[in-house]
Amino acid sequence: MERTGNWMKRQRETLEMAALALRAWTPRQVLVALVAGAAVALVIGLATVLIPNPVFSREIPTVPWNYPVWILTSALMGILVATYVRPSSSSEALAGQQGESGAPETLDASVVDDSQNGSERRSARVGGTAGILAWFAVGCPVCNKIALLALGYTGALTWFAPLQPFLAAIALVLSVLAVVWRLRGQVACPLPAATASAVAAR
Repeated sequence: MERTGNWMKRQRETLEMAALALRAWTPRQVLVALVAGAAVALVIGLATVLIPNPVFSREIPTVPWNYPVWILTSALMGILVATYVRPSSSSEALAGQQGESGAPETLDASVVDDSQNGSERRSARVGGTAGILAWFAVGCPVCNKIALLALGYTGALTWFAPLQPFLAAIALVLSVLAVVWRLRGQVACPLPAATASAVAAR
């Protein structure tokens, strides 16, 4: 029970830090999130014919759950992309944090350590995987060349199509994890010693 309680506490703290980082976003980061999310939605929507267009076609009609998965994944991908954009000025980000919590928090250090770089790479890989899975999840099962070559037309309908809702769920979970990891890192990652001393002296 104690282990479970500690785990739940850590997850709650992670979500709180992610929310804190999100509240401290600058207008520039919000704009990037909106533009990136719209771009992802446009690319996936056109290619999978969730947005009707004369270039692409699909033999199997869309199903109702395709649309919320498409929109949610696109929005989360937009947020993830925006986490890689530095605020227009570090002082602006710190001011936003002070307004929310009354104390400055570190959002983006000018120099990151190896563990932070590893976290960035992990988030990028997880986010990329989520985007690909979402593409497969909402696409036409018999229009997917990989599934068609591996399973054939009948196999794609019999085996791949029933898996698409599960792919969608995995894509959404991975998208949320990647976003939360990135947002948490903007608050939790410590400043290098020299920078920390400078901040403390202010």
